[in-house]
Amino acid sequence: MDKSKKIIISGAGIGGLTAAACLLQEGYNVRVYEQAPELGEIGAGIQTSANAVKVLHHIGLADRLEEVAVRPKSFEFRLFNTGEVLHKVPLAAEHEKAHGAPYYHIHRSDIHKILADRVLELDPDAVILNSTATGFSEDADGVTLNLSDGRKIKGDILIGADGIKSPIRDQIVGVTAPDFTGQVAWRATVDVKKLPEKFMDKIVAIWCGPKKHAVVYYLRSGNILNFVGCVENDTWTQESWTVKASWDELKADFAGWNEEIQTIIDAIDKDQCYRWALNNRKPVYNWSTKRATILGDAAHPTLPYMASGAVMAIEDAAVLMRSLNANEDIAQALDMYTRNRVDRTARIVLESTEHGDLYHLSTREEFEAGFGKKNIAKERGEWLYSYDPMTVELK
Repeated sequence: MDKSKKIIISGAGIGGLTAAACLLQEGYNVRVYEQAPELGEIGAGIQTSANAVKVLHHIGLADRLEEVAVRPKSFEFRLFNTGEVLHKVPLAAEHEKAHGAPYYHIHRSDIHKILADRVLELDPDAVILNSTATGFSEDADGVTLNLSDGRKIKGDILIGADGIKSPIRDQIVGVTAPDFTGQVAWRATVDVKKLPEKFMDKIVAIWCGPKKHAVVYYLRSGNILNFVGCVENDTWTQESWTVKASWDELKADFAGWNEEIQTIIDAIDKDQCYRWALNNRKPVYNWSTKRATILGDAAHPTLPYMASGAVMAIEDAAVLMRSLNANEDIAQALDMYTRNRVDRTARIVLESTEHGDLYHLSTREEFEAGFGKKNIAKERGEWLYSYDPMTVELK
C-alpha cells in the first residue's frame, strides 16, 4: 500500500490508538478523531494475554508495560462459598514460555496513556479532540468522515474504532439493537492498604456461584485490587461505566459468599461503586466497504467472560496493518482484514456468552461437572493464547 494515503481513525480508545501506533510506525499518514475534549480513559482493569502483548511489544511498549502491569501466576476458578478451586489455568512464566510473551493485568487508564504517548511520539499532531463522528460517505476518489460540528474530513481509508454505539458500524452493518443479557456488572477498586496483609496471591480469582460471579485481581504493580461482580439482574439497564450505584445493593448481591469476598466488599469506598448493564450482540461478518472498516467493540462487542475484549481490538489493529501492507488495492486490503478476523472474533464472542452460563450454575455438583467437561486451560492454550496476530498466515 502507498504509505502516503491518508488513514482516518474515528475513536481514540485502546483499539483506535493501537491501530494508529501500528500504522504510524509503518510510515502511514494517520489522523485520529476523538469526541472527548481530552485524551483519557475510565474504568478499571483489563487483561492482556500473549497474543495481544506481542502487538504492544511490536510498537515499542515493553518497558512501559512492565512499569505498571502485574504478571498474575494463574487463573483460579473458585466455588462461591467454600473457596474450593474448581479449575486452574497457569499463567506467569508458563504462559510466557508457551506463547512467547507475558500475561498482564493493566489499569485501563494506564494502558490508554501508554498508547496515547506512543502515538504522539510518532506524530505529535495525530490526534484531534472534540470531534464527534456522525457517519461517512465514500466514492472512487476517497472517503469523508462527517463530524457533528459540520466538519468533513477527507481521506483514503476510514477505520471506525468508536465502540459499541459506533455510527460507522451502523452505516456498514446496519443499525442493530444490542441484546440486554439480564446481567449487570459491578466495578470497584480497593487500595491494598485497606486489606489484611498478604490478603491474596497475585492470581486471577474467579468466584463462581448461583446466578452471579466475581473476578478479583491486582493492578498497578499490586497496589490496587480490582473487583468486578457480574449479577443476573434485569432491572438495571444503564450501559454507562460511570454511573454510581448503592454499596448496600452490592453487599446484598454477594450476601452469603466467602469471607474473602466480604472482606473486599467491606473495604470498597461506599461512594465508588459503579454498575452497568451487560449488553451483547450476535457476531456480524460484513465489517468493511471499499474504503471503510471497523475494529474493536464496533466490530465485535463481547461479554467480558474470557477477558478478551481489549485483546481482540489490539489483534485487529495488527492484522489490519498487515493487510494494508500486503495489498495495493484498498478494498482488497480491507477484505483481507475482515476475512482474517471475523471467525476468530465470533468464536470469542460466542464462547464468552457460554462461559457466563458456566460461571452461574447452582450447586457444587453442577460446577464440578461443568468444569470437568470443559478444560479451559487446555482450550485457551490451544487456540486463544497461541494465536500470533503479527505472524499468523493471512488468507
